[in-house]
Amino acid sequence: MAKDEIYRNHSDPATPFEFSEAVARVFPDMIERSVPGYRLLLELTPILIRRAVQPDTRIYDLGCSLGAATLAARRAVQQPGVQIKAVDNAPEMVQRCRQRVAEDNSRVPVEVIEGDLRDVEIDHASVVLVYFTMQFLPVAARDALLLKIHRGMKPGGLLVLAEKLGFENAWEQRWMDENHHDFKRAQGYSDLEIARKRQALENVLVPETRPVHHRRLENAGFVHVYDWFQCFNFCCIAAER
Repeated sequence: MAKDEIYRNHSDPATPFEFSEAVARVFPDMIERSVPGYRLLLELTPILIRRAVQPDTRIYDLGCSLGAATLAARRAVQQPGVQIKAVDNAPEMVQRCRQRVAEDNSRVPVEVIEGDLRDVEIDHASVVLVYFTMQFLPVAARDALLLKIHRGMKPGGLLVLAEKLGFENAWEQRWMDENHHDFKRAQGYSDLEIARKRQALENVLVPETRPVHHRRLENAGFVHVYDWFQCFNFCCIAAER
């Protein structure tokens, strides 16, 4: 696994974050060392999928990056006739995701699509995964995405939404940020790297509070919303259609 050193030893201001070739090359290391609980979240994902996936339906992974959630879903499928569609708009991510899928030994068919997830039709879905993706969309586009997902899902379908959280109370936000930064230090990131990455993500990754996520899911028509996973300021919410 290539080590993430993108923000090391630079004195100039960090440019806005994007899913470039350099990021794609080190992404597995970057996300595991930046998102507390990420590996556990992937280990738990198949448990949700085994219960929720329906025969002859589709699983969508929107913002699939290198396909970690796609492969977790693929290994979980036990129902017949299930197809997986993985979508990402970064060509570098798509290329590597396709390679990983080809090297995986599961027989569940996977189509990796290069495109904007807002333009991809959702149809006949029983599971939709949106892992650390919506936070990169313009806030004004998020309601429409969830409405589209809801319309394209089968009754009883499950949306699994992982996001970085914001907090209404300044003291809570500060506590979460401080502990998140300590987590990153424990993973070997320097203070300089932490500061530069934070600068690069400013106005690119826009987190929202848990109540905002709940309201948006309920407004889209999801009938049950579950807060089932959180590690510091990163969470995962499940919503049933």
